[in-house]
Amino acid sequence: MSGNGLISSIRRFINADEHPRTNNSQPSPFEHLRQQMDDLLGDEGILKEVVQPGVGPPVPQNASVLIHYSGFLEYSDQPFESNTYTKYPQMLKLGRDVTLAGLELGLYTMKKGEFCRFLFQPRYAFGEMGCPPLIPAAATVLYEVQLLDFFDSGQVDEFLTLSPEEQNTVPLSRFLDVVGTLRSLGNRCFKQSRYYNAKDRYKQAMTLMESRASQSQAEKESIKTALLPLYLNLSLTELRLDSPQKALKYGNKALKIDSNNTKALFRCGQAYQELQEYESAQSCLITAQAKRPFDTDINNLLRKVALCYKDNLDKEKDMYSKMCKELRGQ
Repeated sequence: MSGNGLISSIRRFINADEHPRTNNSQPSPFEHLRQQMDDLLGDEGILKEVVQPGVGPPVPQNASVLIHYSGFLEYSDQPFESNTYTKYPQMLKLGRDVTLAGLELGLYTMKKGEFCRFLFQPRYAFGEMGCPPLIPAAATVLYEVQLLDFFDSGQVDEFLTLSPEEQNTVPLSRFLDVVGTLRSLGNRCFKQSRYYNAKDRYKQAMTLMESRASQSQAEKESIKTALLPLYLNLSLTELRLDSPQKALKYGNKALKIDSNNTKALFRCGQAYQELQEYESAQSCLITAQAKRPFDTDINNLLRKVALCYKDNLDKEKDMYSKMCKELRGQ
């Protein structure tokens, strides 16, 4: 698949000059592919070949998927559509964003990391009319697909339709799966530098957990454990959004759960440094350094804060000196 290091073997034999359409002595490129593909539905409408197996369970209903894909017509080694040129493809919600029926059905058979090929008959692709000028009438099409990742957002959608009272009755394990999915969606947005989207996902998960009416001490501890990485994620996201005051708020929330957490101490140190509260920044970073003395990020930021603190004190000293001179002159 172009763009991800996988080279389609179809390019070995899809060549109009080597396999002219009028030559009936040899199978056409798609006929050649059919011989090595599995019939998913039993009607030969969707054929599949796994090139690189995936891991874990298949895609669940109504999931959100991240895929690289390319669509080909027979006798063409150039795709009529592809998104492999982009490092971060758009997240697609099954049941809403995937308009090709065969592709959606095929995705439900895939596992994370899997790379495969699908042959779609017209009824599962662009129909008898095609999609002129790119897709001719009644065209069978080939899609090469790699499933980069998926998220069980259908479970989230179902949970969010419940009333607050009903949400509190959902078993803790399922509840934590929901907030975990929201956090994973936020992480994906963060990696793509979509910080506002990441913040929305993190805050949605945080609000659900903070609103949960816990029945036992064990459940309260589980909620705290799940909240800690969310507070850290939100603190870092606010720093990326140039909101150090908010970053400090979430960093302090994390420290209330675990006062020895070095990431929380580091985040607070970063926020204080941005707020030019250098003494407080030093205090957080020195505490973090004591726990992780060889951490490069902590040590580098501590040196930076020390230099800023010294420079700030020198400026204050110079300002007071000038003020005293002016007063003596008067």
